[in-house]
Amino acid sequence: MIIRYSEWILKWRYLVVLLSITGVLLLASGGKNLVFKSDYRVFFSKENPQLNAFENMQNTYTKNDNLLFVITPKNGRVFTPETLTAIQDITQQAWQIPHSIRVDSITNFQHTYAEEDDLIVDDLVAEPSSLNQDDLFYVQKVALNEPMLINRLISRNSAYTGVNVIIQLPGINEMKEVPEVVSFARQIKADYESKYSGIEIRLAGMVMMNNAFPEASQTDFKVLIPAAFGVIIVVLLLLLRGFSGTASTVILVAFSIMAAMGTAGWSGMYLTPPSASAPTIILTIAIAGAVHLLVTMLQEIHKGASKHDAIIESMRVNFMPIFITSLTTTLGFLSLNWSEAPPFRDLGNISSFGVVAAFILTMTFLPALMSILPIKARHLVAGTDMMDKLGGFVVAKRKPLLYGMSVAVVILISFIPGNQLNDVFVNYFDESVEFRRDTDYTAEHLTGTYTIAYSLDSGEAEGISKPEFLAQVEQFANWYRQQPETIHVASITDTFKRLNKNMHADEEAYYRLPDNRELAAQYLLLYEMSLPYGLDLNNQIDVARQATRLNVTLETISSNQILALEQRANAWMKQHTPAIATDGASPSIMFAHIGKRNIISMLTGTTIALTLISLVLIVALGSIKYGIVSLIPNLFPAGVAFGIWGLVVGEVGLSLSVVTAMTLGIVVDDTVHFISKYLRARRENNLDTHEAVRYAFKNVGVALWVTSVVLVAGFMILSLSTFELNSGMGLMTSIIISIALILDFLLLPPLLMRIDANKK
Repeated sequence: MIIRYSEWILKWRYLVVLLSITGVLLLASGGKNLVFKSDYRVFFSKENPQLNAFENMQNTYTKNDNLLFVITPKNGRVFTPETLTAIQDITQQAWQIPHSIRVDSITNFQHTYAEEDDLIVDDLVAEPSSLNQDDLFYVQKVALNEPMLINRLISRNSAYTGVNVIIQLPGINEMKEVPEVVSFARQIKADYESKYSGIEIRLAGMVMMNNAFPEASQTDFKVLIPAAFGVIIVVLLLLLRGFSGTASTVILVAFSIMAAMGTAGWSGMYLTPPSASAPTIILTIAIAGAVHLLVTMLQEIHKGASKHDAIIESMRVNFMPIFITSLTTTLGFLSLNWSEAPPFRDLGNISSFGVVAAFILTMTFLPALMSILPIKARHLVAGTDMMDKLGGFVVAKRKPLLYGMSVAVVILISFIPGNQLNDVFVNYFDESVEFRRDTDYTAEHLTGTYTIAYSLDSGEAEGISKPEFLAQVEQFANWYRQQPETIHVASITDTFKRLNKNMHADEEAYYRLPDNRELAAQYLLLYEMSLPYGLDLNNQIDVARQATRLNVTLETISSNQILALEQRANAWMKQHTPAIATDGASPSIMFAHIGKRNIISMLTGTTIALTLISLVLIVALGSIKYGIVSLIPNLFPAGVAFGIWGLVVGEVGLSLSVVTAMTLGIVVDDTVHFISKYLRARRENNLDTHEAVRYAFKNVGVALWVTSVVLVAGFMILSLSTFELNSGMGLMTSIIISIALILDFLLLPPLLMRIDANKK
């Protein structure tokens, strides 16, 4: 049947090539529908409880997606007329940033003080250029003693300050909105660094992180994909020693990528940093089938067969193994649909499209094109002699290899418990990314990027003025201030204490919470009526005045530390302030939970993929015994890799939680091709086990190590990504594929010879 099919392909080769090109172009046209999602929320499904809690918080109070200008005076002093003038100018200009709804700095901080019976509310710094030394000392004293400013907008050593801009995007077209905001902010940075030579400005905040996602992916597109193509071309030229095979494979790979990305566009998917790595992955994987087909074809031509007969024989020998490996690889990628993070689901689906497209093109377009192009095979395919010698070595040392490799595998797998689930989402970007450098600088000198927010409910409308409620809020705020991870706590109770002091002639003894509900409500109303537009208390109080937001800023800590802190806070609230006990919400909390949830969900996906792949192998190999044996070198690589990772690194994050399922289908490739050649030698050529192993090494060994080298090279190139989720995934996948090749060469053959030892 395969022979008749292959004859048909070669007979109508020009039509097949034309139809293949037409089909690819039709699918690729869907690429125009692909858009890039730059919001960090894309990592969370709509059902994610932490996302829903965060969105409820955002809908109750002013949104807190921010852009932070971090200002560093070169003389190390913020409180000088020149620096304060620059801060005031930047503050005023920041109001012009598209979609900005609030701007806070030390200059426009709404300072309150008493003047006889009046409450005065005004900018802390009104005219900085006219301030004398006494004025500057007063401003510095107020700023450094104001809980709303210290470690948030001014450092304790007065050497760093910030201008915080709250951005509320319409959400109509994020691909335009976020870059528009960032572009405007970068222009402000450039303008004011030029205007005020005595300051340096850096940009941080969640808006900058959102923008870093597409920028990182664009960098990967420009660098990684060309690099991967370059590696493939070099390897193919060295192996195939001819232009036709190399050019055909490169075209096939490009077509596979085009078809996959176009199908994703037609399916309504969008691009994110993880799913944007799909072209590199497809580029790497799509080459495998083509290499097997071409190597067999060249070997047949070298033996003296005509090009036509060589293609027919190669199709006959390789069709089923390539089909099986394509199917198992697709199943592995489809298992990513169990991931908690939608971008990894999209990565799995897009990669699956690419694998299917590569198989179809390998079985149609490639043989048709090779039939048209001139082929020369005067030299044996590179590495054939080496594989023949390796086969002899494995046969001779089969017992030491079987026991030695088995012991090594068991020992390395035992180190898996050395891994701990841990993620630092700021570190999703490496230090070559400006956002990462500026964020690290901000955390070191001014304030943190990680936050936890709590919506504390008084239980009744206008209840935020109740003394007993405020006392509990104050208790909770003070508890958080004592935690080693905390940098800053913003609480409405600090405003109430300041107002109580102001309304008692600024006497320090009255810097405490009001003990009368009506007075507290009047203080707050008087204060709010004096606030300018855009600097109201909607970021701290809900519309009904029933609840208040307490915002905690943290150091840059790992997901484990955030989860531990969250548990401590919840336990403390249930014990000491049960009336206002609630869960915290923030991007930090969301990212801390997603890694753990993803590992649990991927266990299901991996189990299902393993079951299906096992059934495929048993049916395809026509034997339960060989099907089970084939699983051994496919299950162990991931275990060994994670054992090595536990020894060397010891931390597993979001990206590595999907690697086992993803690679499960990929590493089957080598095993299936080796066993299929082994069984062909046994069944068709009637060879004994030792000669069958030698036959498999000689006939498929070169293709196995070449495809593995290409896979490792491709994923190692992915490990160079500036986005850690992609780089970590690429590095671990490379390790797993390398281990799989070693096991397929040094463990699988001795195992086959052991189970078939008494059979001729």
